[in-house]
Amino acid sequence: MHSLAAYRKYLDQGGFDQIFSHIHSSARIDDSRDRMSSLLHCMLENFGRNNICFASAPGRTEMGGNHTDHNHGHVLAAAVNLDCLAAFSKAENNKVTILSEGYNPINIDISDTAPRKEEEETSAAIIRGVADGFRKQGLKTGGFNACVNSSIPAGAGLSSSAAFEVLTGRIFSYLYNERTVSSLEIANAAKHAENIHFNKPCGFMDQMASSYEGILSIDFSDPTNPGVTRVNPGFNTDNISHGFYGTGYRLCVIDTGGSHADLTPDYAAIPEEMFLAAKCCGHDQAKGLTMNQILKNIDRIREAAGDRAVLRLFHFLWEDKRALKQAEALQGGDMDEFLRLVAESGHSSSDLLQNCYSPTTPKRQPIPLALTLTELILGSHGVARVHGGGFAGTVQAYVHESDFTRYCHSMEKVFGLDSVIELSIRQPGNEFLDIPENRTES
Repeated sequence: MHSLAAYRKYLDQGGFDQIFSHIHSSARIDDSRDRMSSLLHCMLENFGRNNICFASAPGRTEMGGNHTDHNHGHVLAAAVNLDCLAAFSKAENNKVTILSEGYNPINIDISDTAPRKEEEETSAAIIRGVADGFRKQGLKTGGFNACVNSSIPAGAGLSSSAAFEVLTGRIFSYLYNERTVSSLEIANAAKHAENIHFNKPCGFMDQMASSYEGILSIDFSDPTNPGVTRVNPGFNTDNISHGFYGTGYRLCVIDTGGSHADLTPDYAAIPEEMFLAAKCCGHDQAKGLTMNQILKNIDRIREAAGDRAVLRLFHFLWEDKRALKQAEALQGGDMDEFLRLVAESGHSSSDLLQNCYSPTTPKRQPIPLALTLTELILGSHGVARVHGGGFAGTVQAYVHESDFTRYCHSMEKVFGLDSVIELSIRQPGNEFLDIPENRTES
């Protein structure tokens, strides 16, 4: 850790520019400098001249495996260049104070980390939950002060909550565990916080992608210790800073609007129906089922769980295999095959999984509208699919560079200014933005 003055000097000298280009992209360096400068001012104004450090945790994009993680399947996910960035310092007596522009201050005592009903769906629940997850794994926690700035749009399907959870875990790792806490341990604590304390029945993909970073093929056959394979796209290019690995396509998500606040029952129904349908086939989850087993027990499934549950099992079987094929296509540098599989995934989510709009509000269908408009605008020059949990929020699109500007203008006319969010993949490393020890302080 270093003084505020040392951070200010190193920032002004451009010392963090290379790190900024790696984690936020070279196009965002000025914004990155402004964010760090603002956080330094926040720390000085609110917590004095204590020694500090910076931590960053990225949002994520789901590239394949829509709603497969909770049934022990495969997913393809990646960390992105939008993140939660924090300046932090140590505090005494297990007191955690977090200040974030646009949000109420968080002040909690983590001496007691038991879940609290009144904290559900709050940031306080996340902090207490991550601390609880650390302690349950035999790891240390303690108080800290932090100023946080997030570039992840809330509700845009890029997992701002998972990034905040991982950020909290990284701060505990830095201050109290000598930076030795593994990516899996942080992800486990983050999921514990989301499921038990925040009370959201999510899977494990978001926390894994944020904690590990890069592009990941994840096997959730053992949900407590998922298998992680890094995917290094095999495209022949000398410049991967522009577009999607220099393939001629750009990766983006389109925020179609709509709140996730009332959608928890829709999200929860997907794993619940899959679990119930699997039990009709003698399994505890969809993983391991075959098409023959489903067809043999289809009458029983329809009676117990309904027709939609059958369709959702079909989706799981094909999507689970498709996520692996997508990873293979990227690794082999076959963009045409990758995009074909992305299109397949999108149609499966829409037709079988049925998570593109909520059945409770059938007149509100911004995701199907965005998908249809993408097909009309791009034709063969791009492909889109529902992104993440679905029902509201975002679609993901791969758009040919020649059509990207036109596509952005067309989509923003419908969904609003800045609704198209271009992404780049964040590679592992640079979790902490510290000053090299050989730099002298002023």
